[in-house]
Amino acid sequence: MGSIDTPTITENGSTQSYAAAAPADDNQRPLASSNGAQESEATKKRRTGIHPLEVGTRVMCRWRDGKYHPVKVIERRKLQSAEPSDYEYYVHYTEFNRRLDEWVKLEQLDLDSVETVVDEKVEDKVASLKMTRHQKRKIDETHVEGHEELDAASLREHEEFTKVKNIATIELGRYEIETWYFSPFPPEYNDSLKLYFCEFCLNFMKRKEQLQRHMRKCDLKHPPGDEIYRSGTLSMFEVDGKKNKVYGQNLCYLAKLFLDHKTLYYDVDLFLFYVLCECDDRGCHMVGYFSKEKHSEESYNLACILTLPPYQRKGYGKFLIAFSYELSKKEGKVGTPERPLSDLGLLSYRGYWTRVLLDILKKHKGNISIKELSDMTAIKAEDILTTLQSLELIQYRKGQHVICADPKVLDRHLKAAGRGGLEVDVSKLIWTPYKEQS
Repeated sequence: MGSIDTPTITENGSTQSYAAAAPADDNQRPLASSNGAQESEATKKRRTGIHPLEVGTRVMCRWRDGKYHPVKVIERRKLQSAEPSDYEYYVHYTEFNRRLDEWVKLEQLDLDSVETVVDEKVEDKVASLKMTRHQKRKIDETHVEGHEELDAASLREHEEFTKVKNIATIELGRYEIETWYFSPFPPEYNDSLKLYFCEFCLNFMKRKEQLQRHMRKCDLKHPPGDEIYRSGTLSMFEVDGKKNKVYGQNLCYLAKLFLDHKTLYYDVDLFLFYVLCECDDRGCHMVGYFSKEKHSEESYNLACILTLPPYQRKGYGKFLIAFSYELSKKEGKVGTPERPLSDLGLLSYRGYWTRVLLDILKKHKGNISIKELSDMTAIKAEDILTTLQSLELIQYRKGQHVICADPKVLDRHLKAAGRGGLEVDVSKLIWTPYKEQS
């Protein structure tokens, strides 16, 4: 997994096309001539000798940025309207996240760079060493995902089952979005590289014409469920998975396209979905969501979180985390995100916990305990303790933890934590906890 810069949005008729940006890499190689210049005899012989490439082959591949990057061939398939020996290849860019995996043509591959298959464990170790902490931080802050609960065998089974991205792009409202990962859509959608989603009910179709007919009949202009928050153009809707099962399942299909590891597809009855929308005169357009269990014995206040790619880098991910804690305060209990957290998920939460806790410590005069901080913020005491310990703001003296809150140190940590994102206006939240609704 490597750094992925902020994606770009370009106009495509009335639909904006949203694609991942190029990986940062200076490994520039000469591009193949577009005027069909003749290949050298050596290249021709090499192309004939090793074609088709075997699954597992390692080779340099020209990406959309015009630069060459190391890839591993994950799968291959014959081209329908070409010579019998012609294939295209599904490749994984070994330095970067699986979201960049894609089908490429033979001419994008530098056949002079073909390598034999190397040991998987060695490759994983090298790849992990290449990714710096800075690169990890640049990866989107908008979803909490992880494989830490899987053993090696289960992880390989997961990666084998999901190795080839089945849907390349989706159209959702005015955006055309390139997908990142495999999602287990019903078998009848196996031959569809692009799906068209109704942005309000989240039904999905194979063809644009089907979506247009659907939109003429669909009477929804916002997610089903209750609007529990509105501030300016932002609205939050609470959707009960049991009352709106199809919507919940469709939301999970959609979310899986952008979350590498997610297992909630059909069992949505036990969950509540909180869908954040930007509202205008055309309706309320989903920008992201988080889900939570209706009843959690572990005090989890968030199960899954996602901000859709066109709305990332706008502070919505931080807003969703903050909103989950405001609901916990309304419930009169402390909360914590569902475990395990990935390293990047932990970074997102650690940033939120840092800003909230240090802001209180900076303003508070006199002593304050971890329990008091927990009561004020609804953050679980264990999360407060580990956060303050990571900042070296807590010491253990005479059998108890003591918070050391030097103002200059607090300012330095707050600056490092970055801006807090969009604020949740609690006065605009009108909500009754689920256990009290019945």
